[in-house]
Amino acid sequence: MSTLAWFALGSSVVWGWLLLGQGFFWRTDQRLPPIARRHARGETTTAAGAEDRWPQVAVVVPARDEAGVLPLSLPSLLAQDYPGLADVILVDDGSTDGTGRLAAELAEGYKGLPLTVVSPGEPERGWTGKLWALRHGMALARARGPEFLLLTDADIAHEPDSLRLLVSAAVENDLDLVSQMARLRVTSPWERLVVPAFVYFFAQLYPFRWINRARPLATAAAGGCVLLRTATADAAGVPEAIRQAVIDDVSLARAVRRAGGRIWLGLAERVDSVRPYPGLGELWRMVSRSAYAQLRHSPLLLTGTVAGLVLVYLVPPVALVAGVLGGDPVAAWAGGAAWAVMAGTYAPMLRYYRQQLWLAPLLPFTAFLYLLMTVDSALRHHRGVGAAWKGRTYPRPEAAPDR
Repeated sequence: MSTLAWFALGSSVVWGWLLLGQGFFWRTDQRLPPIARRHARGETTTAAGAEDRWPQVAVVVPARDEAGVLPLSLPSLLAQDYPGLADVILVDDGSTDGTGRLAAELAEGYKGLPLTVVSPGEPERGWTGKLWALRHGMALARARGPEFLLLTDADIAHEPDSLRLLVSAAVENDLDLVSQMARLRVTSPWERLVVPAFVYFFAQLYPFRWINRARPLATAAAGGCVLLRTATADAAGVPEAIRQAVIDDVSLARAVRRAGGRIWLGLAERVDSVRPYPGLGELWRMVSRSAYAQLRHSPLLLTGTVAGLVLVYLVPPVALVAGVLGGDPVAAWAGGAAWAVMAGTYAPMLRYYRQQLWLAPLLPFTAFLYLLMTVDSALRHHRGVGAAWKGRTYPRPEAAPDR
């Protein structure tokens, strides 16, 4: 057999494993448990057996230069139909576009949840900006005695029953952290090409079923929407224990797990990101700012990742085309089979994002873009630029510290 045929066979074997042995990562049915929906409608009791006992919740929103999306997201939080005590704390993290002032204006005369707007000043050395803002907001929230903290990004819009469902899921299932991966905006051509793949790759790396098992095989969360027990946050030392993390959601989940907390992660139905990524440049920056941090700034892991992306995503279409044109039936069949499985596993994510299935065979091209973004992230790190976001640069951030 030719060298290309061997590589194509290797790729097809890997895809066989990914299809059946990687926690069925490609399925999109990990949603909030049905019991949460029944409890939110008042059809069940809480785990403690007390009917209609809704714990107090504080919603903490870190925000930096978010005036463009705040009118779409903040009103959805203030309008939460939650039967218990709840309030919203927006932490203005050194914005230059009037984010804090706009938030206060949006809340004026609003009859929904009360809003507090605070600003902690510039981060101290050793803190990333978002976690510095969360530290300030969580400290203020703790003083009010909530049982739960909802940590949600400023670009996330919630349906009116979102908080009900999150709290119901946590109480009924005795969970310490409930996280939903918000449905990202998919409007522009580049968003259609890149965004569903972003979630697909995340689920491949952190299969939701493995995270949600009684004996978990993986640990992760989605930072845009995290409901966290206050007592568990205290036990985990959050956010101080993860203060340097750029990939703060995975770091948070690991800290909670180390403290003995139970975690659940799934796809959202009632939580959406309103942040636009109209061009490739915006999407490129979103991925590259943390890609090398995910690899713990290791050249060895970078090399392995690039080789893996080439074998798994790029070899199949190359083998199929080259095999057909060059008269190599083994390469063609093995490459075609791997490409077909790849596209088939991507189809559920495209359906979840309400996209046309003809995008599925384009996944190798998208994977190539992610490969370039990852390499660019490493080059930026080694040039001393590091992870840059909204005017701040973190030269040597930590991906997900284990300490």
